[in-house]
Formats: sequence, structure tokens, C-alpha cells
Amino acid sequence: MKATDIGTSHDPILPEAGHRQFEEDGFTVLRGLFRQDEIAELNREFMAMSGAGPIPGHFEPRQPETVDPSDPLHRYPRVLHPHRINDLALRFLLDPRLRGVLETLFGEEVLAAQSMFYFKPPGARGQALHQDNMYLRVEPGTCVAAWIACDVIDPDNGVLEVVPGTHRMDLFCPEEADAGLSFVRDYVPPPPGLTAVAVDMEPGDVLFFNGTLIHGSQPNRSPDRFRRSYIGHYVGRSAQRIGSYYHTLSMGGDPVPLRESEGASPCGTEFAPVAPH
Repeated sequence: MKATDIGTSHDPILPEAGHRQFEEDGFTVLRGLFRQDEIAELNREFMAMSGAGPIPGHFEPRQPETVDPSDPLHRYPRVLHPHRINDLALRFLLDPRLRGVLETLFGEEVLAAQSMFYFKPPGARGQALHQDNMYLRVEPGTCVAAWIACDVIDPDNGVLEVVPGTHRMDLFCPEEADAGLSFVRDYVPPPPGLTAVAVDMEPGDVLFFNGTLIHGSQPNRSPDRFRRSYIGHYVGRSAQRIGSYYHTLSMGGDPVPLRESEGASPCGTEFAPVAPH
């Protein structure tokens, strides 16, 4: 799906057309919100982090002698909550350009709840269709993701897919995903009559989507292209509860604790690693 260009880095406030698309479809794209040099700096930072080795609780690559060495995600797992250990990641999470859009979408002050960086190297599995608020368990309401493209992203290297309209629905009980296609266990099939559509993106584009929207990605089938992305999850200030894994911050960086909700977990439960043959 080619989303309509609705803004640039010089126009960070979400236009009416983008707000309307978010209300109707559950997502919208703001093109070029971040500059190319900003994205290049973010990529350099995380590639350097990956080369420096494990960071317990955040970035934990597995040794090739203990897992299937052909799975590139063992070398390049996602980085969880990098904003807690890296100043640049924190600046991106709390960026005023994101804040302006998010306040329009929520209609109130926003709090930052989570950050993640996905390397998704060539040959990596995707993430089966799922709903983010299944894991964050924001109450009342839901979360909103700001999904920042750090590479050219298209169907060859694992484009993100969304199921428009599912943001109006409840959370679904997930089925088990195909472990050959997805590194996480949960799979939420599109409801009858609805289909997943791809959202092609360029570096610096930001996809905003509702925490109940069904979305996911296919494997990276390209021979030599990463599909890197930086993701922040946010909640409205009126939210009262969230999972204990998530520690909410004001967009100024101050802790704003919420009460704990039940049933929460890190975003996506991974399959157990496969041992080498």
C-alpha cells in the first residue's frame, strides 16, 4: 500500500488528512519526518552496539555453537528498551516532532512507554500478524506506535503489513505462528473480509498506528539488504495501568509511573531457539 504523503520534516504537525486516515484505518504515515543524516546516525549507533556485544536485558545475541548458526536473528536480535541505555535512542523516543503528532492522535498529553530497534538482516524471519496492546495492556484505551523506517522498506526485505479497520475491534486470542516465517509465537489472522496490506517506506518516514491494529511483517528475502527500524510505543496521559515491563516517561523524560495491569509481557513472545544440527 502506498500511503499518501501527508507531511515533511518541515511540517511535523499531522495534517487533517492524516488524522482522518488514522481514525478511519487505524494508521497513517508521515513522510520524511526525520532527516537522512539523523537516520544514518541512528543506524551507525545501533550497528556499533551490535558489534560491541551483549547488553544483558537489552541486546542478547546467542553463540553459534548453541543455536542454529544459519538464523541471522541469533546474531542480530532486536534491541529492547534501548532508550534506557543509550542517549540517542532516548532522544529519538522523546523527539518533539513525534510528540506533536502523537498529541494530535491522542488528543491529550502523551507518555513514552517502550522503545525497540529491529535489525532484520537478510534472511531473517518476520513477525506474524499481532496486536501490540496484547502485550502492553494499556488500560483504559490503548497504545500508539511510532514506527520509524531506517532503510528503504518494501516487500523484498520484509515490509510492515497492516489490516485496516481492525483498530475498532477487540483484542483477539492469537493462534500459533509458523516458526519458519515468524520469530514470535503469536499469530492473529485477519478477520473475515479483511486483508493485510503492505506499507512501503523510505528512511525517515514514520508509520503511526493504533495498538489494537493487526500488523506484522514477512521474512526478509533480499540477499543483501537490512530492514532496520526504530519503534516507540506511547500512551495517553489518561491511561491508568500498563504492564510492569513498561516504565512510562513524560515527553520531557521524567518518570510518570502507572499502576500495573495484568497479563502484560514484552512485545511478542519468541519461539525457543533451535539448536544446531
